[in-house]
Order: sequence, then structure tokens, then C-alpha cells
Amino acid sequence: MHEMTRLPGDAVIRAPFAGETFRFKDDAAVLEQKDGVRFMRLSSKHFGDHIYRVTKLIGGRYREDYAGVEVAAVDPRAAAIDPRTSGQPGSKEVGDELLLPVSYLLQTQSYRLKGYSVMVGDRPGLRAGGVWNQTCVFCHNTYPYFDGTWGALHGPGAPTFQGEVVDRLLPSERRWTFKVTDEQALVQAVAAEASFVAGQGPVDDARVPDADDRQAVLAAGIQTLRRSLTAEHLVEIGIGCESCHGGSREHVQKPSVLPDFAPHSTFMNVRGVAGAQQVSRAELINRTCARCHQVLFSRYPFTWEGGRRTSGPGGSHITSGEARDFLLGGCARQMACTTCHDPHAADQPERMARLQTPAGNVVCTTCHSQYQTSEALRGHAHHDPGGAGGSCVACHMPRKNMGLGTALTRYHRIGSPTDQVRVEKDRPLECALCHADKTVSQLVGDMERWWGRRYSRTALAQLYGDDLNRNVLVATVERGKAHEQSAAIVAVGEHHVTQGTMAVARQVLNPYPLVRTYALRALRSLTGRDCPVDLSGSDAEIAGALGRCVPGTSPMAPPVNDGAARRAPRPWSAHESDED
Repeated sequence: MHEMTRLPGDAVIRAPFAGETFRFKDDAAVLEQKDGVRFMRLSSKHFGDHIYRVTKLIGGRYREDYAGVEVAAVDPRAAAIDPRTSGQPGSKEVGDELLLPVSYLLQTQSYRLKGYSVMVGDRPGLRAGGVWNQTCVFCHNTYPYFDGTWGALHGPGAPTFQGEVVDRLLPSERRWTFKVTDEQALVQAVAAEASFVAGQGPVDDARVPDADDRQAVLAAGIQTLRRSLTAEHLVEIGIGCESCHGGSREHVQKPSVLPDFAPHSTFMNVRGVAGAQQVSRAELINRTCARCHQVLFSRYPFTWEGGRRTSGPGGSHITSGEARDFLLGGCARQMACTTCHDPHAADQPERMARLQTPAGNVVCTTCHSQYQTSEALRGHAHHDPGGAGGSCVACHMPRKNMGLGTALTRYHRIGSPTDQVRVEKDRPLECALCHADKTVSQLVGDMERWWGRRYSRTALAQLYGDDLNRNVLVATVERGKAHEQSAAIVAVGEHHVTQGTMAVARQVLNPYPLVRTYALRALRSLTGRDCPVDLSGSDAEIAGALGRCVPGTSPMAPPVNDGAARRAPRPWSAHESDED
């Protein structure tokens, strides 16, 4: 966790930076170093030539990302230059650390366009992205918890910012309540923090805002955090103890006073879900995780449960939203994220694998004791209690989210594949992720017979087409929203559903480049041979290579989607970051 952000002079850097070239469409990036200092040199048809000195490393479990300052030459002594005069899109300042467009994937030891780790549309070339301290600083470093509460304290209409407490993205019945007990003290604390971040020094009595201006002070403070919070203001670079355990001044002064996860303040208090004054330790831990693992990346408009990102969002479709998804489910008040995950180190693969088998059911049956016996589990699950279908998480946490390692991860909104909203608003039917040969009618019929549910055939026809005797996964690849297609594509490849080969092949040109990665991997599994398709090439080059790999594939053929999914990704703008 502490290596989430690193300084290049102290860090182990996995990418070679030995003069290698990454090509993307008509552009190229050269990664090199001189006297131990790393540089990324960009040559772009659309955005011109730029040189960046690497100043920050971000992440390191699945990939390395980089931030850097634009300089005049590949020279450690070269001065920073004004990006506004160098042709860099957007209004940047001299010395701004910009997110660089190339990531290094640790699993494949290869480079990829940074933005293509999330659901963004096609990009025309290589350019540096957003400003580091305006996009990455909160969730990848250590800062005061108080700063993250400002959006909740402001209420509706507050500017958004990363690292804020999760409640804005939760249904009203699952939100915490932040009750202010001393308006003047709150306003003074916000003003003092904003003044510190802005470099204006202490706030004297003459400059203390009036408590009646609470929302205005909070809104201005949020904007100050977004604009002016830099590495110099952070408690420490990377994620340290205080990121999760809160301020530790008392603990340092008196070690017997242990820090905890509960927010403490003289001017406000926190009430739990539904106004509960007592908050369980599990809730406190889960809210701590959700400060960062809450995101709905890249402005992609859709969520699970048929929701939309901007109104009534369901669960996230991609990694980094796990804790918020968990808060949406039924176990978040009794079970903590740390029940399964190690917060201080990488999870042990053997332990995680065991949790996904019937042996891991002990985590669930600690509360759901009625399913402790094999007979009871068989009656509940209608599967062999000792087989793969006897694992609780197989059904209640299906693998359908897009992970940073370009593999599917488990959906953390604990629920049932028989839930009305999942059956009638999501594709594919979650049972099909294992039962890949089944049709819509077969799976829905089984769910209705075994669990006494009833589902609308009209709603199902809107998702899968009028013929409900079609294979669930193939119909989803052809008609689904992009995140639904990815889940189905992986299942088609893993279960070798050969009737889906042509449908998967078409998705190698999906409007969302991340989906192309999943489709190409599944296509190689389905055909049993390598398909030499370079996803960093132009669409014409991809289509040509695809046609040679799968003869008969219609070059550039659009996916057969329903009306909601057919809309193109939001138009790309040179003035925004690829990730929220």
C-alpha cells in the first residue's frame, strides 16, 4: 500500500527505461534514462513532440504508471518548460506533473496506453494527461480524513473530488449522517485547512468566515484542494498508517492510546446507516476502504443493475469500486473487507483460492448457520455442495468485473443471481457465467422452478432479443452494453463456446479499447492459435489482421447492440484526464 506512490530516486522501477520504443497508431514513445534519471520522449502526429522527466511512480501491483514534468531535453539538468507554449493541450502551469500516457504491465512485461485500463473511447495518439495533484493525489497518498468529509458536509451540489467519503454514491438509506454540532468551529477548521493548502498561512480572527457561509466555504475549500494540494502538503507520499487509522498524534504522544477507524471531532459527529448512533467495527473498516475503493471510472455511463453513473448508480463494472459495491450488499454491517483481504500486504493466492471453494463457506456460515450442513446447502443452492457450485461466492459474488490484470474479478455487491433487478436489467444471466451452454429460457426456467421466482419475458426479450432459446452468452456479446459484453466474452473463451467465435471476433473492434483486449484473448482461446493483432495499431490495421486470423469476419463490422449500448463512447477531449 505504501508503494502506491513512489519517488523514482528511491523506488524499484520494473520498466526497463533502456531506450525501448512503444508505438501507438502513428505515434511513438521512447523510454530512456540518463545518469539514473528516467525520461519519456513522445512523438505524436496530433500532439507534437514532448520530453518528460519522470517524477512519480504510481501503483506497482499490476502495472506502473508515471507522472512527469515537461523539460527541454533528455538531461537531468534541463529546466521545466511552459506546456502552454510547447503545444501541450489544456491549461497547464510550468512544473506541473502530468500523467504520462504509457503504462508498463507487470504480468506481460509490456507497455500499453495508460487510459485503456478503463472504459474510455478510442484515443487519436499519445499525449500527457491530467495534472497529478488534481487527479491522483487523494487515493494514492496520505492526507487528513477531515478533508474527505467536505462534500458530505456541504450536501447536494458540492463539487466532486477523489478521496471524499463514499456517501454521495450510495442510496440515501445506506448513507452515514454527518451532524455538525459547532458551525463556527467547522467553518474555521475548513478555512484553516484551505489556507494552509493554498499557502496563505494561518487564518487570524479577522479572516474567519461567518458560519452562515458554511456551504460557500466548503465549496471554495474543495476547489482549493483540487487545485492546490501538492506533494508538499501530504502527511507522507504513498499510503501510510494514517490513511486508514486516522490522525495518530495522540498515539505518538501516548502509545497506549490506539488509533481507530472512527472519525472524532469536537464540532461534528457521525451517525451510521438509518441514523444509528452505534456503528459496528465492520462498518468503520468498510467505510475506510471505500474512501478509495469507491470509484466509477472514466465517465462510462452504465453500471450493474441497469443503473447509470449519474443517477441511481448500481454497482461498478470495474476494479477499484469493490468497497462501495460491498456497502450496497447485505453483509456490510457485520462483515469487514478485512475478513477476506489483508490490508497491509498482497493477499496470499492460496488463501484467496480457498475462499472460492466450498471450504471457504465458513466465512458465510458464521452468520448464515442454517447452511452449515451439506444437506441444507444442497437444498439452498441446487448444486453439489462439494463441487464448484457449492461455493457461496460462486453465486453470490460472480466473476463479472473487469480487473486491472485484464482478467475478471468478483463482483462485491453480495446478492443473488435470482434477484429481479439482476435478471431483468443485467446481461448475462449470472448463472451463465458457469453454465455457458444454456439458453435464456433454460436458465430462467430453472430459477423459477427451484426458487419460486417469476420473471418478465418482455423484459428478457428487450435484453436478449425475441428468441429466448438463444445461448445467453452469445446473445450478450452481440447485444450487450460494453461491460456486459466483457463478462460474456471471457466466459465464452474460458468455456470454449465455439458458436460465439464470430461474435467475439467482431468485438476486437469494440468502440471501447479495453473490451478489445478481452475479446482478443478469448478469440485466441476459441481458435486455438495466436491471432497476431496489434491493438495499438489503427482500426484499419486491426481489421486487416483480424480478417486474416478469422476468415469471414466483416472488417470494421459494428457490434449488434441494443439502442442503449449502440451509442458511441463520450467524445474524447484534449482537456481532460483519461481517468476520473
